[in-house]
Amino acid sequence: MLLAPIALAVALLAEPSESPADALLIASPALPQAPIAALSTTPAALPRAPIAALPATAVVLPVTPPPAVPDLERALPVSLYVAAQPLSGQVLAAEAAPAANSVIIEVASGDTLMALLTREGVSRQDAHDAVAALEAVFSARDLRPGQELRLTFDEPEEVMAAAGEEPGQPSLLALALQPSVDADVQVVRSEDGSFSAAEQERPLRMELQGAAGVIDDSLFAAADSAGVPIPALIELIRIFSFDVDFQREIQPGDSFEVLYEAYYDGTGALAKTGKILFAGLTLSGKPLELYNFTPSSGFEDFFDLTGQSVRKALMKTPIDGARLSSNFGMRKHPILGYNKMHKGVDFAAPTGTPIYAAGDGIIEMAGWNSGYGKYVRIKHNSTYKTAYAHMSKIAKGIGKGTRVSQGEIIGYVGTTGQSTGPHLHYEVHMDGKPVNPLGIKLPAGEKLAGTDLANFLAAAAEIDKLRRTAVTPQVAEKVE
Repeated sequence: MLLAPIALAVALLAEPSESPADALLIASPALPQAPIAALSTTPAALPRAPIAALPATAVVLPVTPPPAVPDLERALPVSLYVAAQPLSGQVLAAEAAPAANSVIIEVASGDTLMALLTREGVSRQDAHDAVAALEAVFSARDLRPGQELRLTFDEPEEVMAAAGEEPGQPSLLALALQPSVDADVQVVRSEDGSFSAAEQERPLRMELQGAAGVIDDSLFAAADSAGVPIPALIELIRIFSFDVDFQREIQPGDSFEVLYEAYYDGTGALAKTGKILFAGLTLSGKPLELYNFTPSSGFEDFFDLTGQSVRKALMKTPIDGARLSSNFGMRKHPILGYNKMHKGVDFAAPTGTPIYAAGDGIIEMAGWNSGYGKYVRIKHNSTYKTAYAHMSKIAKGIGKGTRVSQGEIIGYVGTTGQSTGPHLHYEVHMDGKPVNPLGIKLPAGEKLAGTDLANFLAAAAEIDKLRRTAVTPQVAEKVE
């Protein structure tokens, strides 16, 4: 039995708009930069590397929030992240007004902003005007369950007669909410009774963090135990999904390493994770090391030290931590009881485990499909299509005609349709015919050369320096 991996990391301070890619420009001015993805989760407490090992401009700030237990379906959407809301001067002035009072309400499933406001006693006219003002900076249709609204009221006796409100109704003075991890939105009532809205950026502090550990069961479980936030963990799995069969190739005693950006708010809470700079796996003693780089083509990707892109036309396995429960080919159907061609492979996994799009493409079908249950089919190009069946639910926004990116979550494992237990049934169709997903040979991605290769090797060398200060690999120990 192997000890659980221990998370180790380092903090690197930067301005809110700065990315580690900016820091790498010091050593390699020709390197292009790429936007940072916004994701949300709760951080684990990670030890810091010595300050002497960091660049001269770096300042280490102690951040020790507690680790969180991940919920595979609820932890992923960034819209569910809610933090304490700093209030603008206008809102504070409204709250300081005579007889003013505030309440905090939480958005429930099926709620609309109009319904929430009127339920709290706001007149329909005030509610309509406040929602109309809010539309200038945030659409009320984008409210999500779990978000919080802060409402500030004037007491009934202070209601302006000119407002035309019913006697006894409170007058809404201000409304505040946090629609994303790096923005606050506020609606404030003016002296003439009208409402105006404004959006305010929330400053975030960026730190580089790293983790390494030994895999006992799955990459997901090992990285989670090492304190890697869920969004960074999902991206780590996606990176390796092009080359690694997670069910057959990962063995106990293999190891991983990751270096990623983490963004913290003013309270020290992790607001989001940014890009992964380095991802490493050691499988049966063979290292697979990948570095983030954007070549002159402008497409950010991960490359090995030969300059070969990790990207393939399709992932080998669009799910992590699953057990191969049924292979491709003829078999006795577990429900129908007779021999029948099994047109794909089955991966047994807990209900709610995320399922990823195996490649870029357009959704051809998303919905109920007879014995397949909840089903999604993606057309990737004129040659390849992939299909995913028996889902517990299809991800929000996934429908016919939707364009999806490789590694994007399209649904969650379930047992709908003709199924004897929770699993993903995965099919690959080539030129209209089903083929074995685990046996097809896929074309490789971009290969760097010339100036691109030279710039990439310089960037990789800088990332390696950061790795030495950010990550101390954990050595596997056996427990008798």
